[in-house]
Amino acid sequence: MHIGELADRTGLSLRTLRHYDEIGLLRPSGRTDGGFRVYSEDDSTRLTLIRQARALKFSLEEIGELLDVLTARSGYHGLVNLDAMETLLGEARRRRTKLAADLDRADDLIIQVSTNLQHPFQPAVQQPG
Repeated sequence: MHIGELADRTGLSLRTLRHYDEIGLLRPSGRTDGGFRVYSEDDSTRLTLIRQARALKFSLEEIGELLDVLTARSGYHGLVNLDAMETLLGEARRRRTKLAADLDRADDLIIQVSTNLQHPFQPAVQQPG
């Protein structure tokens, strides 16, 4: 698929996809004779992983390290540092837990605001004494 189709499929901009190519996160599988980027389903899967890591607030540099570890693990690049994978897994879990707590706080705020819309807050009126 061409870059435009991948952008449409993922909801990312062409600029973002080109940036990911420039920094080495998502290289296209090939190019047409005219020089247009061509992406495979594997590239789309890699992009999904990048988006998931971004949702957990991993930096682009950290995502690059994650992809390096996962690529080495799935390919024939020799032994993989399992400690690095365990560290990344632990960090992803920690970030997920933080995001879950943030969602809980957001839910509480939504409930409070919704309740206030239905039953506006009435400050206590002091009676003259």
